[in-house]
Amino acid sequence: MNFYKIGQFLCRVFFRTAFRVKVEGEENIPATGPVLVCSNHISNMDPPAVGAFIQRELRFMAKEELFRFKPLGVILKSVGAFSIKRGGGDRQALKDGIKMLKEEQALMIFPEGTRSKTGELGKGMAGAGFFALRSHAVVVPCYVHGPYRLFRTVRVEFGPPIPENELYGEKLSSQELTDIIMKHIAMLKENKTQV
Repeated sequence: MNFYKIGQFLCRVFFRTAFRVKVEGEENIPATGPVLVCSNHISNMDPPAVGAFIQRELRFMAKEELFRFKPLGVILKSVGAFSIKRGGGDRQALKDGIKMLKEEQALMIFPEGTRSKTGELGKGMAGAGFFALRSHAVVVPCYVHGPYRLFRTVRVEFGPPIPENELYGEKLSSQELTDIIMKHIAMLKENKTQV
């Protein structure tokens, strides 16, 4: 039994009903190979809202506290989540993420590292650039146009993959790569008026 597909179907029904989610640019996510989906973060609902509407199975990080409630932890693991400790570099989580990308999976991360309370984009942390640098994955920017209000439209927009020569053409630090990724996420925000 594929728990991911079941969870994805249930999430799709929920988000289409409750938030009328519309998705744009899902064709920008390669069907195979390592993919790093980098998104803004406005709500705990972002991971299922993004993952529910694309063909690839997404892996994503979730804060360690969520796994302490065992039933929830089992559900999260069954749909591809793995834990990360907040407030510092979690080496095991970094290793797990790199391993997934080297296995040509799709990993979703939030470069800002935490939810934005204002809806504005914050500064990205070096982790996103670290994953890109270590894996040379295809990086797809994503922007969730919120906020989540019952029966109001939420848009999830995937931009074109960031050109490899822009990311990997010269020797850049993890933070510099993250800054490039955040620039592409900001471009998606600026392209449309926020709902």
